[in-house]
Amino acid sequence: MSKVAIVYWSGTGNTEAMADLIAQGVRAAGGTADLVHAADFTAERVEDYDALAFGCPAMGDEELEDMEFLPMYDQVEPHLAGHKVVLFGSYEWNDGEWMELWEKRAEEAGVDVADSVIAYDYPDDEASAECLRVGNLLAG
Repeated sequence: MSKVAIVYWSGTGNTEAMADLIAQGVRAAGGTADLVHAADFTAERVEDYDALAFGCPAMGDEELEDMEFLPMYDQVEPHLAGHKVVLFGSYEWNDGEWMELWEKRAEEAGVDVADSVIAYDYPDDEASAECLRVGNLLAG
């Protein structure tokens, strides 16, 4: 049984809804899921988990939120090698380029990005199904 951390920052609740769906997918596959706000997660906690999901909406000009999420992620990213990782988040403008940039950054840092999920605004049926699917992937 996999233990999964779902670490996220959400300004409007859209990315939080995605985190909840990913947790449902983990639990449906028999894993345990801990939902953790970005401000409450540190690099020291990475080794407590078999897999991790990180969620942050697109901010500003297709960027990660820089007051709570990005400082945490900067600290944690060097410790993610060897862990299965999923990236997720929502956006309300542009085309979701922030996720492509984030994936590239993570992969260049040696992170095994198993998958990513984006949702335009609040997760619709398709995005919800994708969140459940990656939750199942993380638990496997």
